[in-house]
Amino acid sequence: MLTQDDVLVHGAGDLCEGPCWDVGTKTLVWVDILAGAVNVVDPVSGTSARHLLGTPVGAVAPRAHGGWVAAVERGFLLLDGAWRPEGDVVPAPGQGPGTRFNDGACDPFGHFWAGTLSYDETTGRAALYRFDADGSVREVLAGVTNSNGIAWSPDGTEMYYVDTGRGSLDRLELDPADGSIVGRTTLVELMPRDGLPDGLTVDAEGYLWLALWGGGCVRRYTPRGELDREVRLPVDLVTSVTFGGDGLAELYVTTARDGLSPAQLTEQPLAGSVFRCRPGVQGLAPSTFAG
Repeated sequence: MLTQDDVLVHGAGDLCEGPCWDVGTKTLVWVDILAGAVNVVDPVSGTSARHLLGTPVGAVAPRAHGGWVAAVERGFLLLDGAWRPEGDVVPAPGQGPGTRFNDGACDPFGHFWAGTLSYDETTGRAALYRFDADGSVREVLAGVTNSNGIAWSPDGTEMYYVDTGRGSLDRLELDPADGSIVGRTTLVELMPRDGLPDGLTVDAEGYLWLALWGGGCVRRYTPRGELDREVRLPVDLVTSVTFGGDGLAELYVTTARDGLSPAQLTEQPLAGSVFRCRPGVQGLAPSTFAG
């Protein structure tokens, strides 16, 4: 059970998500989605910064030649190392009204994957997209309800995906020729009492770490979908996880307070904080966007 002693940043935001380790600066980066903010903290010194993008931001990832790529409300945005936009937002084809981008991540081949959700939670109204280095965007999966965690196996051959609306963690099979999705298998099916599957990451041993929104925990699963362990938190809304720190041996966990009642906030004073722990395994360095 994580406690106050495991808090890295207290009150980090209302809807903290998408934690990402910056290998070059040895800092942790995460977004506060609806505030349109990107937050950066040095876990050693505690030095922090907050960058406002002027639009809701669901996820960011490093670029291979410096700077960042972001999934913002209505598409994709390239930013330099100081978080300044480089050009306009690249729209996603067919993105419906009343939707916004949510979680995303880069695959080992330099593509940035991110998906959408509907503000009114309409079932099947969203989609998963892929943003390529040449600036093109393609829809790769339709009928999504709440696109969330995305990760890959250490060798890059397996893609893992969460559509929170399905209540499951799935493995997607990709066509190696064009990257299209040609198969889908459910690895983990969550019960309502477990909470809703949210963000995820994969460690160096190929095990999956899954945050459970409303479940107050992070679970580690084998590549076959078997439960290995559970890390409890003192808050309900656990949003995502990533590895970082020296040797990528620290696990960082983002949480939220958005939507909690005053009574719940009183009961959960650490809601919206970023936590860290050392689970005894190492993570993988984040893949970079080739564009």
